[in-house]
Amino acid sequence: MVSNLKELIDEPELAGIDDPEERFTTSSVSWQIYEALLTKLENNSHYRITYLDGVLEIVSPSARHEKLKKRLATLIEFYLIKKRIQHTPLGSNTIRNKLKKAGAEPDECYCIGEEKNIPDLAIEVIITSGSIDKLETYRRLGVAEVWLWEINHLKLYHLREETPSAFLSTHGYEQIAASDLLPKLDLSLLEQCALISDQIQAIDEFEKGIH
Repeated sequence: MVSNLKELIDEPELAGIDDPEERFTTSSVSWQIYEALLTKLENNSHYRITYLDGVLEIVSPSARHEKLKKRLATLIEFYLIKKRIQHTPLGSNTIRNKLKKAGAEPDECYCIGEEKNIPDLAIEVIITSGSIDKLETYRRLGVAEVWLWEINHLKLYHLREETPSAFLSTHGYEQIAASDLLPKLDLSLLEQCALISDQIQAIDEFEKGIH
């Protein structure tokens, strides 16, 4: 494991991070160092980098994590296409705001409707908990809806900027039972099909359910 951030930036292949679900976290990181690291890793899509108030976290996702996030993305995009919902998939595109001291690379993110600078929806598959609060990070970035996959279930949060004091514990996000962005999407069906390991079977079962 690398011992400090300078080593991390200097390592051409980040060879020190070899655990399938390894996390590297450090504090007192300047915005300039954060951006230098993003530049260093711009051609390496394996790592997820989150930044908030000088705390930087790098995750090397496990195979289990990647399979889940890809299956969720496949099913969600299948739904959007079948229902003829205009959207732009942005993958793990880096979202950052220097003034708000926040940056994130969601597992998947989407603009619903027209394309925008900030995605409407960010999805995170959480296998092991990190030290940075994802909801606070996404609040500062202005992401309207965040879906967190934890222990085989989705937790949905929608930003309520008009009444932030009502949702202090979740940083202005209200936990919701159905998506505001995709209100007709059957979340229970999505969860069940995301857990089917066979990709074709997962899509077949999902297609039956959405009809």
